Amino acid sequence: MSPSETQHPIGIFDSGLGGLSVFRLLPDLLPAERFVYVADSGRAPYGPRSNAEIIAFSEQIVEYLVEVENCKAIVIACNTATAAAAKVLRKRNPTIPIVGMEPAVKPAAQATVTGKVGVMATAGTFGSEKYAELMSQYGRDIEVFEDPCVGLVSLIEEGELKSVRLSAKLETIVPPMIEAGVDTIVLGCTHFPLVEEAIAEITGKLVTLVNPAPAVARQLVRVLEAQNLLADAGDSILKHRNHSVMTSGNMERLKRVLTEVFDPETHKRLLVSAYTFDTD
Repeated sequence: MSPSETQHPIGIFDSGLGGLSVFRLLPDLLPAERFVYVADSGRAPYGPRSNAEIIAFSEQIVEYLVEVENCKAIVIACNTATAAAAKVLRKRNPTIPIVGMEPAVKPAAQATVTGKVGVMATAGTFGSEKYAELMSQYGRDIEVFEDPCVGLVSLIEEGELKSVRLSAKLETIVPPMIEAGVDTIVLGCTHFPLVEEAIAEITGKLVTLVNPAPAVARQLVRVLEAQNLLADAGDSILKHRNHSVMTSGNMERLKRVLTEVFDPETHKRLLVSAYTFDTD
C-alpha cells in the first residue's frame, strides 16, 4: 500500500455509544492514525432487532465508511453486530480488514477459580452462532450464568453512566450472579465497560470483570501490521490529526458522554457531527 493510502482513517461503528469503550483505547495505542466513529444511536439498541435488520444497518454504515470516508480498516465495536453481520461484511468487502468483537468466554473460563462465570450480554449475542461455538469450546467445564441485561443498553445510551437509575438496574443483574457464586463476569456488550466502575462497586474485589476491548484493540494493531496498513508513526503531523465522531441519535448527549469517556487531550481532537441514514 502506498504511503498516502496508509494515511487513510480507520472506521469504527457500534449500535450506539458502547463502541467508545474500544475507541478510547486506540488514540494512545495508534497515535499516528485517524479514526472515524459512527454511533447508530438513532436505531439502538440492536439487541432486540432481527439479524436481517442488523445486517442491513451494518452494511449501510460500512459502505459509508469505505466509500465516503475512504477507511482502510473497519472495527465492528459491537458484539451484536459482529455476531449478525461480520461474515456478510467480510464477504462484501474482501479487500478491507474487518475486526470484530466476541464475548470473552475463553479468558473468563481461564480466570475463574470457582468454575462459575457470569455473562452480561444482549439477547442477540446469546442467540448467536458465535456465542454457541465459544460455549461449546470453552464453556464445557464451567457453569455459566447468563443475563440479557434488558434495558441496560438503553440507559447507557441515555448517558446515564453514574446515575441512580443505572445503579438500580445493575442491582437486578449483578447480585444474583454473585449469590450464585460467580468469581468472574464477562462484559459481553461494548456498552458495559462504560459502566465498569459502577459494576465494580457492586462486585467488589473478589469478582474479576473481563473487558474484551483491550484484546480487540491489540488485534487491530496486529492486523494493520500484518497488512502493512500502519500510518507512519514517525510523522509528527499525523499525530495531531482530528478524529470524527458521528451519531444518528442525540448529538448533545453524545458530546456529554465523550467528556466522561476520553481524556482531555484526546477530547480536544474529537469532531462531532450527525450521521444520517436512508429511512426508505
